[in-house]
Amino acid sequence: MARLNYVELSVSSIETVRGLYEQAFGWQFTDYGPDYAAVEGGSTTIGFNADGDANAVAVLPLVAVDDLEAALDAVLRAGGHVRVPIFAYPGGRRFHAVDPAGHEIGVYQSTE
Repeated sequence: MARLNYVELSVSSIETVRGLYEQAFGWQFTDYGPDYAAVEGGSTTIGFNADGDANAVAVLPLVAVDDLEAALDAVLRAGGHVRVPIFAYPGGRRFHAVDPAGHEIGVYQSTE
């Protein structure tokens, strides 16, 4: 079953936000290169992405699936469209889709 378990925030730099979240909430960051870090271990992981548009204020919800290609087909059949085609990243593959109301979501399959 697909489930929302990951939220991604765009930031100007990882160091810009790291101190606040570590000090205010005691969160521990896992770095995935110079432009990406995540806070893991709870029911929802929060990723911080400094590789995109740092001025974006929208949150990117990510849905975990077991079969990425089947999910892509299902999204297209249901009226969504692809904004970012399937791409690989450390730990998995994902695509971004836009729903009929204009909301962007990420859909991913973990390789771990």
